Amino acid sequence: MVLGARPASVIWMAMKDVLLLLVLGLAVGIPSAIALGRFVAAQLYGIKVNDPGIAIANVVELIVVASLAGFIPAQRASRIDPILALRYE
Repeated sequence: MVLGARPASVIWMAMKDVLLLLVLGLAVGIPSAIALGRFVAAQLYGIKVNDPGIAIANVVELIVVASLAGFIPAQRASRIDPILALRYE
């Protein structure tokens, strides 16, 4: 921000990393959940192997929580006074 970055670009810079990790995690987690679904269904009574409602709700919840977990610190970073940050360093 000292060199002219706008707060929106600082937020986007931080959120880019968060979204990359989110996509990678979902790319590994969704196939793993599908593959292990039969094992879980065999262990628990009344659980379907593929319940799309629960799966979609979990994916949406993960996206919301991960986005908030990245956005809150990114917003704080965009509000920091650049002079104070430079003095700290």
